[in-house]
Amino acid sequence: MCAPGHSHSFDPASAGGLASTAAAVGPKADADLINDLVTANHILYGEGIVDAFGHVSARHDKRPDRFLLARNMAPATVEAEDILEFDLDGAPVDAQGRSVYLERFIHAEIYRARPDVMGIVHSHSMSVVPFSLVPSFPFRAVTHMGSFIGTCAPIFDLRDVVGDDNDLLITNGMQGKALAKVLGDLNVVLMRGHGSTAVGSSLREAVFRAVYTEQNARVLSDAARLGGPITSLSEGETRTATRVIGGTASRAWNLWALQAQGDMEG
Repeated sequence: MCAPGHSHSFDPASAGGLASTAAAVGPKADADLINDLVTANHILYGEGIVDAFGHVSARHDKRPDRFLLARNMAPATVEAEDILEFDLDGAPVDAQGRSVYLERFIHAEIYRARPDVMGIVHSHSMSVVPFSLVPSFPFRAVTHMGSFIGTCAPIFDLRDVVGDDNDLLITNGMQGKALAKVLGDLNVVLMRGHGSTAVGSSLREAVFRAVYTEQNARVLSDAARLGGPITSLSEGETRTATRVIGGTASRAWNLWALQAQGDMEG
């Protein structure tokens, strides 16, 4: 069983503004960021990371105490007008009667706890879920592109927070805070029987990590079926490879965006 990473605390006031309220008026997010968030939704669908469910967010570029997330809908269908603004309590600033994701608290509490995080992807990618069920078989980096996973991704179990009578969903701030604590200062956290959440220092990096979390899971599963001990990346390799590969997120993004655009037009 992996130990959780170190936790952080984040005071929105120290990051350039007072804690937001749903009624507060502030500067609008940059149009390019909104467009990138739309593209992120389409990429994640195109790469098989999300289907009708799952979601991706970006921290507001002008207000670090807010984040952007689509209304409650399938990621492949998201357009710019569907992007809403939320405060760190998970309250929409102006939803105009539109429904919002139940699990927006995943995003709210990670942004609150981690000032370094600028993008978050929550998915149910099927190659990753099995590793959330077998804590004795740690989910760790076995490919250089998955180096950011580290030597052991922690597993969040909602039963530890609310007991057995739960729906496995993160539907309030208390649960989101518990998830953020297990994530700590790491990049990926598994969620028992549910999925995973990946974070990044940019929206593009978060998408990159979500895609390669899934690919690393496939390779690790294939290696396990071969039998014998598995040679995963060492702590030093995960650290160095993450630093070197970290600058390539836009290269992957440009390809995936092009593919996603073709899929949408087709």
